[in-house]
Amino acid sequence: MHLPSFLWLWKIAALSMGLSILAYAFLLMTGFWIWQVRNTRRSPIGVVLSRVNSIVKTFHYTIGITMVSSVLLLLVIGIVGTLGYFGSLGHSSHLVAGLIVVALVLVSAFSATQISLGKTWARPLHISLNTALFIGFAWVSLTGWSVVQKYLP
Repeated sequence: MHLPSFLWLWKIAALSMGLSILAYAFLLMTGFWIWQVRNTRRSPIGVVLSRVNSIVKTFHYTIGITMVSSVLLLLVIGIVGTLGYFGSLGHSSHLVAGLIVVALVLVSAFSATQISLGKTWARPLHISLNTALFIGFAWVSLTGWSVVQKYLP
């Protein structure tokens, strides 16, 4: 199989991981905004303008889609790069951490689509999964650092 340079794959993976963590931070901020408006009818800055709230929700959804895409890109890069470099998977706990993060992101995204349908279980599940995702991102980042050390010359 003809693969691109592994160094380029890892650079793309590093950018994608950085984008995922940045997206998570933006999702946390906009999610807090949406929660605050929902529970107090006031925004974190004191005034609720329906147009501003609508923009924040749209931004939240757009960033969520970006994060899902970025995490899936990381999954593909990880699998292709590891298979191409080592010939098999499972050389560290990074695989388990990565698969757990992918699962958390996908189930969180699914639960987000159910919130607007009025399903009462969806919002608490979405928030709980995203809390667990914080731990997942920390775990995958730590295990990823040890993986990166294997590929550096």
